[in-house]
Amino acid sequence: MENEITVYGRATSSNVQAVMWCTAELGISVKRLDYGHNFGGVDTPEYLAMNPNGLVPVLIDDGEPIFESMAIARYLADRYRRDEVFWPSDPETRAQVDKWAEWGKNTWGAAVGQGVFWPLVRTSPKDRDPAKIAAAMAHMNGVGKILNDRLSASRFIAGDVFTFADIATGYMLYRYFTIQFERHDYPAIAAYYERLQERPAYREHVMVSFESLRAEGA
Repeated sequence: MENEITVYGRATSSNVQAVMWCTAELGISVKRLDYGHNFGGVDTPEYLAMNPNGLVPVLIDDGEPIFESMAIARYLADRYRRDEVFWPSDPETRAQVDKWAEWGKNTWGAAVGQGVFWPLVRTSPKDRDPAKIAAAMAHMNGVGKILNDRLSASRFIAGDVFTFADIATGYMLYRYFTIQFERHDYPAIAAYYERLQERPAYREHVMVSFESLRAEGA
């Protein structure tokens, strides 16, 4: 009997979305269980034994639990490699994809999450710090220029074909384009977002309403 792969984490978590999008692009069948936020379950001894941080997602394949979304996605891409384009096996070639994946997750994704999502969605208006929000948005728009310049030269973040790096970069774009704030006009990013929306896996796993995550009055 084939081992069942399980992902612990709610569909509204952006990090879970990145993992689920990756599984769908790889053609992997997984069972996802609702954990975290309103569903709870992440502070139990059983869950903390899998992830002592008490966060989602966690992946169970046929070995030890794996936490951290990009560690999970890299594991899946390596073990269930679709082809040599999406996630190359050659270390030098893979590094050219992975450098943009790392940037997409930890520079662009963090800038959107910290600059837009947390202050405008997860934080009540009475608790917001306008100066900090302005500084975070200025930083995000500067990072956005890097992304826009890159996408002006290629259709996808690591080149002209879809790769693992697009998972790490594109998973925050739904939130970036659906939260109400004054965005810079970055046409290459907008065109990239349209290309991602053509992918069924993106529409299913990333374009998920986050209304249940809104703070009171946000």
